[in-house]
Amino acid sequence: MNDTNGLVHAARFRLNWRTWGAWLPLAIALMLTQGCAHQADTATVTQRSTSVGSVLGVDQSASEGLYSWKGVPYAQPPVGALRWKAPADPQAWASVRRTQAFGPACVQTGRLYGPGLNNRYDATIGDTLGKTVGSEDCLYLNIWQPSKPSSPSGAPRPVIVWVYGGSNITGYTGDPVYDGGTLAKTADAVVVSVNYRLGIFGFLNLAPLKTGDVADDSGNFALLDIVKALEFVQRNIASFGGDPRQVTLMGESAGAVNIYALLTSPTVAARSTPLFHRLIALSGGISTAASMPAGSIAVVQPYALWAERGNALLVESLISDGTAADEAAAKAWIATRSPQQLAAYLRGKSADALLTTVRTRLAPRGMAAANVMPDGAIVASDPIAAIKAGRYVKVPVLAGNTRDEGKLFPSFFALRPSLGGVSGRLLDDAAVFSLAHRYQPDQSPTTTVEQWIPQPYLPVDTPKTGFNARSEELSRIWFMALRDDVLNALKSQQAGVWHYRFDWDELPAPFNDIYGAAHAFDLPFVFGNFGPSLYANISFTKANEPGRLALSNAMMRSVGMFARQGDPNDASLGLTWPRWPSSLRFDATPTDKRITAQ
Repeated sequence: MNDTNGLVHAARFRLNWRTWGAWLPLAIALMLTQGCAHQADTATVTQRSTSVGSVLGVDQSASEGLYSWKGVPYAQPPVGALRWKAPADPQAWASVRRTQAFGPACVQTGRLYGPGLNNRYDATIGDTLGKTVGSEDCLYLNIWQPSKPSSPSGAPRPVIVWVYGGSNITGYTGDPVYDGGTLAKTADAVVVSVNYRLGIFGFLNLAPLKTGDVADDSGNFALLDIVKALEFVQRNIASFGGDPRQVTLMGESAGAVNIYALLTSPTVAARSTPLFHRLIALSGGISTAASMPAGSIAVVQPYALWAERGNALLVESLISDGTAADEAAAKAWIATRSPQQLAAYLRGKSADALLTTVRTRLAPRGMAAANVMPDGAIVASDPIAAIKAGRYVKVPVLAGNTRDEGKLFPSFFALRPSLGGVSGRLLDDAAVFSLAHRYQPDQSPTTTVEQWIPQPYLPVDTPKTGFNARSEELSRIWFMALRDDVLNALKSQQAGVWHYRFDWDELPAPFNDIYGAAHAFDLPFVFGNFGPSLYANISFTKANEPGRLALSNAMMRSVGMFARQGDPNDASLGLTWPRWPSSLRFDATPTDKRITAQ
């Protein structure tokens, strides 16, 4: 019986093999064709045309519900003769360009908030503090588009263009907090992030570089980069599902300063077709000392001050490389050269040499800062006065601040006796990074307040002299003064002004006291990103996850609503968001959001 069954099975196998043998080549060809078709579909879905060439992004529709394009050039590399020039349109390319990784960070000195060696958040940030990182070839932007159809189906989505902060001397779009995917999906928007030049490469007022061109001569190259990126968005964002008539410009800290500068820029305001239609400015301002209360910290410094710093860069570079023995010799050497020769000299220096001069020779003189410079053309001579006179881009404005802005800057307590007169931080940046990078927030605390905060500021809640009181005073004379100045000026001209205060401080002890709701701590909530980043390990626990996720969702939905209709009110808030001078308080318990109007 078994032998008979074996013969039958053998006969059937021979028959089946003969049958399949005839069809096998066709079956293989069909499978290969289907595989190629699938690959072609995958490639085609993220291949988009721009005014300078086609780009190929990444299809994450199945896993993340997203398409993304990273490292899209929006200008030519500002190197060689283009260093310290307004950005030039990118050169066109013929073949399809793969845009699947972030472009290099702009050259900068490594800090806590920088890119390290690998253009991402990793351990090399701790190894590169105080060293040159990044590249001058850095003018790239990134785009995230939800893969599902928009609502209403097929309609273009509003666009959110992100400008990072970092005191205008550090920052990069590859920071994981700034990944635009979650915000794009939750806000139902196309999100764009922009690299722009930093430090002396982004802001430099130096006479030998001036040629009579208004844009070049302003020295505000970083702002011109952002303008160029916005022009690229206007021309091309429709290819990525975005609406060029609904562009929201969003920035934080120095990024907020920069976008306020563009809001009040005479050149930008004079455009017949606007580059943006809404503004979200977080933890920033645009005031000169003229409009600020006595004792406040202004953002916009006199243009002549920046000329002194530009001249100092030239003189100290000559001394640093041995061309001149001292300042007198450097000035004598300068006097015998033409402006063209002096410009060529500086453009011939490496980025590292120039930044080394800034770190070693300008910083000790208090000349290492960078910021917007009021040249009167790209940046208004007095931006607040320009707003009050109606000379600005009139768009709805949403501003935000954190409750404890000053807790990120306790070293500033040393600036004045009224702030305490000595630094409020014991750990240097290297120690902060080392601890924050490896911290385990769900375990018992392994550090104490006393290891972070000097004794004169303890206990932290001591009235008037404690850490909380000193940081609150710093916030009052700095961030709150800037907030009130610009929002009150805007309110005098338009009704569409809103503000939030971020109060979330559910960090595990002792970081609830050390940082609380510190400057920039709202950004993970705005972007919905709670993965690895600088302060993630000291902030986010399993216990506080439900509340922070609920709060983040509401914040992102409000950003999306503002981008769509110029008003941040969304049903997820659970209440009406009143206009300035009222404010919305964003907070949460460990288990749920807590949003109130004040």
